[in-house]
Amino acid sequence: MVDIIIIAVVFVLLLFALRSSVRHFKGEKTCCSGGSREVREKRLDGPVLGSFKVRISGMHCENCAKRVKGNIDKIDGAVADVDWQSGLANVRYDRTIDESVLRDSIQILGYKVESISVGK
Repeated sequence: MVDIIIIAVVFVLLLFALRSSVRHFKGEKTCCSGGSREVREKRLDGPVLGSFKVRISGMHCENCAKRVKGNIDKIDGAVADVDWQSGLANVRYDRTIDESVLRDSIQILGYKVESISVGK
């Protein structure tokens, strides 16, 4: 009888862990010093002059991507689309953006910038 109770408790705990993991990887659960927060869509003031493709390592979920997007969007004249699964950020800009500023805005969060290239 005791064995059945222990097995039932372990099974219930595994169900909670599985549910929590699924929510985590969907970006619905707190991760990486954040939570489910909304990121306001930023628009550029002028026409797009160009873009950068930034390869980033260390992002594990949608919340990581929101954090990176939020920091890049704080750069005057830049707006980003970030995909945590591919580890890529597409950064469009309407004025000259120094690559070191872009790199610093990402690395200050604890992620690593693998490369920055001019987008097409």
